[in-house]
Amino acid sequence: MKRLGLLRHAKSDWDDMSLRDYDRGLNDRGRKGAALMGKHVREYGAKFDVALASPAQRVKRTLEASELDLDIRFDERAYLADASTLMTLLRAVDGHPEAVLLVGHNPGLQELALELVPAERENDLFGEVMQKYPTAAFAVFELDIDSWDDLAPGCGSLVHFARPRDLDPALGPED
Repeated sequence: MKRLGLLRHAKSDWDDMSLRDYDRGLNDRGRKGAALMGKHVREYGAKFDVALASPAQRVKRTLEASELDLDIRFDERAYLADASTLMTLLRAVDGHPEAVLLVGHNPGLQELALELVPAERENDLFGEVMQKYPTAAFAVFELDIDSWDDLAPGCGSLVHFARPRDLDPALGPED
């Protein structure tokens, strides 16, 4: 059994339209959301041996604001990656970790989350993920695999899902 965490970057900053998408950081709500989600991850007790992450600035700033103590491996292929690419990255993870945190972007993270859970294991949390995987959302999956090489669609169970608005309503959708 392996454990996979998925953390989407927090709310990005659109104030400077001259910046490339890759170079956008976080806005104030994003920094607050990332810090809150980092605290939540620690309190939830999820321990991750390694984090695979997109090197985009908004991902780096999310990790920084979350204050999670992680062995972070940035990979260019994770930037705006689709579910298939994310699975490929996870299958190739070095060192045989028991638990991996994947930090990146939508729609790839949401697509991956939906692919991992077979129909017979869909639950209320799955329904929430299916509706939307918002910025700074955090999900945990238990995977019925012995090796990351075995990662495949339908091998997981979604056991936890939290959004910043679940922890602080002020960080919910803006009207």
